[in-house]
Amino acid sequence: MDEIKASEYSFLLKDIRERIHNAQYAAFRAVNKELMTLYWDIGRLIIERQKGKTWGKSIVERLADDLKKEFPEIRGFSASNLWRMKLLFEAYGENEKLAPMVREIGWTHNFIILEKCKDSLQREFYIRMTRKFGWTKNILIHQIENQTFEKTLISKTNFAKTVSESIRRQAKLAVKDEYIFDFLELGEKHDERQLHKALLTRMEAFLHEMGGLFTFAGSQYRLEAGDQEYFVDILLFHRHLRCLVALELKVGEFKPEYVGKMQFYLAVLDDKVKTAQENPSIGIILCKGRNKTVVEYALKSTTCPLGVSEYRMTKRLPEDLKGLLPSPEQVERLIGEIDEN
Repeated sequence: MDEIKASEYSFLLKDIRERIHNAQYAAFRAVNKELMTLYWDIGRLIIERQKGKTWGKSIVERLADDLKKEFPEIRGFSASNLWRMKLLFEAYGENEKLAPMVREIGWTHNFIILEKCKDSLQREFYIRMTRKFGWTKNILIHQIENQTFEKTLISKTNFAKTVSESIRRQAKLAVKDEYIFDFLELGEKHDERQLHKALLTRMEAFLHEMGGLFTFAGSQYRLEAGDQEYFVDILLFHRHLRCLVALELKVGEFKPEYVGKMQFYLAVLDDKVKTAQENPSIGIILCKGRNKTVVEYALKSTTCPLGVSEYRMTKRLPEDLKGLLPSPEQVERLIGEIDEN
C-alpha cells in the first residue's frame, strides 16, 4: 500500500471495528434489558406481597430454593440476589427518570452503583457513563472509587469558548480534574522521563484511568515546524470525540508558560497531522500540582482547547468535593447530555 492508501485503510478498519463493537454491545444490551426487566419485576412482586405481611427473611430463602429447583439451569436466583432485586426496586421504583435506565446496564453494574453511590445525580452519572461507554465491572469500581463524577464536573478547561457546541459537553466529560496513577511503581520523587516511561509500560491501566475511550497514538510524537523538531510527550486519540489529544507531563507545579507550548503543539497537530474527518486537537497539561486561580488566568485568553489536570501516585483520603460542584441544575444538565453525540 502506498502512504495515502494505507491511511485510508486505517480509517476503514477503525470504522468497521467500531461498528462491530457497537453491534456486539447492542445485542448484549437487548438481552440484558430483558434480564433486568425480569429482576425488576421480581423485586416489585416481593415488595408488593410483603406489604401488610409479616414475611421476613425466611420467605425469600424459601422462594430462592423453589426457584432453583424449578429452573436449575438458570443462575441468579439465590436468596442474596432476590434481596438485591428488592433493594433495586425500593431505590428506583418511584424514580421516573432512573427506573428505565437501570434496565439498560448489567445487573452487577447496577448493584455496584446502588451500593457505592448514595446521591441520585451521582447514580445517574455512573449509569449513563456505563451505558454509553460499556464500562466493565472493574472499570466502574475504579471510576467510582477515584471520584470521577466529582472530578469531571470541576475540571479546569477552556472548552466553553474553544470547542464547537456539538461536542462541547462530551469534551468536558473527557477531561478529569485529577488522575490517580496508583498502578505505577514510582516513589513520590521522580522526574518526567521516569513518569513517561512508567506510563508507557502500564498503557492499558493508564488508558483506563484516562477514561477508557482513548487509544494510544504515539510516544514522544515528532512534530516538525520551521526545520525544527518538537516532541509531544504522549499523543492519544479520543474515539467518540474523534480528535487527537496531546498530553504534556510535568512533575512539578503548573506554570503559565506551559499553555503557550501546548497551543503551539495543537496548532501544528491541526495543520499537519489532523485529518479532514477529525475535530480540532485537544491538549491536556498533566501536572503534579497546580494553583487553580493561576490555571484560570492562564486559560482565560487561550484560543486552543486545553485543560489542566493533576495526577497523584496514591489515593488520597476521600474529600468532600460537593462544595466545589456546580449547582444541581447545572450538574443535571451536563449529565443529561452524556448520551448525545
